[in-house]
This record gives sequence, structure tokens and C-alpha cells, in this order.
Amino acid sequence: MDQAQTSVGAGEMRSQDIDRLDAFLRRHIPGLQGSLQLQGIIGGQSNPTFFLDYDNRHLILRKKPTGNLLPSAHAVDREYKVMAALADTDLPVPKVLLYHADPDVLDTPFYLMERVEGRVFSDNTLAGMTQDQRQGIYFSMIDSLTKLHSIDWRAVGLADYGRAEGYFERQLNRWSKQWALTEGAENPAIDRLLEWLKAHLPVDQETTLVHGDFKLNNLIFHPTENRVVAVLDWELSTLGHPLADVAFNTIPWRSYPAEYGGIRGLDLAALGIPKEADYLRYYYERTGRQDPSRQAQPFHWAFAFMRLAVIFEGISARVRMGNAVAQDASDVGALAAVVAHRGLEVAGLIKEHT
Repeated sequence: MDQAQTSVGAGEMRSQDIDRLDAFLRRHIPGLQGSLQLQGIIGGQSNPTFFLDYDNRHLILRKKPTGNLLPSAHAVDREYKVMAALADTDLPVPKVLLYHADPDVLDTPFYLMERVEGRVFSDNTLAGMTQDQRQGIYFSMIDSLTKLHSIDWRAVGLADYGRAEGYFERQLNRWSKQWALTEGAENPAIDRLLEWLKAHLPVDQETTLVHGDFKLNNLIFHPTENRVVAVLDWELSTLGHPLADVAFNTIPWRSYPAEYGGIRGLDLAALGIPKEADYLRYYYERTGRQDPSRQAQPFHWAFAFMRLAVIFEGISARVRMGNAVAQDASDVGALAAVVAHRGLEVAGLIKEHT
């Protein structure tokens, strides 16, 4: 490569890193032709991600960031494991090729997968699309979530991927610890929200495979058709309650455009984007949840907003420590207070926060 290094926030590739990586790949992937061309992918807030191109192969590499990290964060090993397990299901995922835990090549663990050609949409309004296209894209997204939650996680080898009961209790403990370890952060709304959530834990113990970050820009759509061809970014996946995914996926309907790209307050009919109720009905009917007691409740959305607020505070902490991944990390981190207040709002603890 002509350039001395490629950088994506904390995901820096020095020339010596690239040379070691190239030698490693040629040892482990037979038949690579031409020189390695590497390009950092800008936009994510978590694990540094890179396009790797040879003349005859187009790959993607994801690695842990460097620097001080919160415990259990940036679990690229889990991403690799779950996508490998889902390879033969009807939920489309990229084909993973290898996982390397040793820091001898890139200083942190990484995995490699085949690149899936298609479209990734970062704008929830799907600017430039027709009404029919928007509707098709949204319903393909929720259809993919129904497929995910229908997978027999034991049969695909994920019985040890998490515990089968007590998901929300464990998650609240985990995110409380993550919040306590977030250096230099103060957010009373998160504290209040965590207290409310712990007092309103649901009693049901349903378990499916959950993605943990199921949203539009973590999906690849066919180059011309309105259908999902790959589900990405499995870092937060585990065995858990499916309604956690449902609530997180529908956050855009409950937040405004300035709040991390929400669609609240927009003319959804004019856009062709389904109303939240219609979107949820599609999921409920296909997963046998016609009984309202088995549908998403305020707790599930409050939990989703709490978790997102803690994640945003973590991004702010990484900015302070100098190892944030994305260029807009400081702006995203500033949303933590707004997101936490959305959680208080859905829990009925405050009136609408504007």
C-alpha cells in the first residue's frame, strides 16, 4: 500500500500491522492473488472494521479496539461464534472464515468474514426511496427479526451461548456495572431509570437467541430488491428475551429525528413507513403473540432506552480516554441524557421530554 497507515478512530492500521496481516492471511487463506488493499469503514461506534481486498477475494475484518475497555464489551469472539452457528439457517448472515485471538498480528483479537454485496441504510427515513420501497424495507427488517427469534438455538449449537432464564435481571446487573465503570460520567436519569427497571422486572422467562442491536443500519439489503441479505454486528447477542430485541428495534418510532435518527413526529403515511402498531402486529402474528400479555410493555422500551443511554455514555468515556472509534463519537455521547429521559418518559415517570 502507498499510505503509511489506515485509521478509523481507535482502529489504526500501521504499515507493519498491514504487512503482518497480509502474511497471516496468505498462510491461512489459500489462493489469494494480488496485493492487499485495506480501507477502514467509518460509521460504527464499536469494533473497528475494515474492507480487505485482493484481486480475487473481498473480505471484511472486525477487531477489538485498542486501549482500556469496559468488561465484556467488544466481544468479537461472540460475533464470530454466533454467525458460524447461523450459517445453515434461513436467517442470512455473512460467511465467517476465521477467528484469531492472539494479539501477535493486530494487537487485539479479530475475525474475518466474506463481504456481502448490497445496500446499508443509515437513514431511517430512507431518503430517495419510494413509498413502496420504504414499506418493503421495513417489513423485510421485522421479518428477519421473526426468523431470528424462531431459530432453535440448541439445535444450531448455541446452548452454551448464555443462560436460558433470568435475562432481564442479568442484563440489569450487567448494565448497572457497565454504568458504574463508565469513567467521568454523571447522568441522574440513568440512575433513576435503573431503579425503576429493577422494581418492575417481568416474570416471564421466555428464551430465544437475541441480537441485542437489531436496527436498520446493521442489515445489508439486496442491491436492487427490498430484502435483507445479511444481518451484521452480533457483538451484543446472547440467549435472552425476544421482546428486548423488539423494543430496541422500534426505538425510532419513539424518538425524534435529532435523537439518533428517530422517525417520531414525521408523516409516516406520506413516507410509506409503517406505523409502529402495524409493524409490531406483523411480528406478533408471525410469532404467535396475539395475546397482549405477551407483547412489548413499557418495561421493554424503558430497558432499551436505558441500555442505549449507557452505551452512549460509554462512547463519551472513550472520547475522554482517546480511544473512541467513530469520528462523531462525541456528538453521539451527548445524546445519553436525552435517551435516558425517553426511558423515563415511557416508564411514566416524567411527561414528554422535548
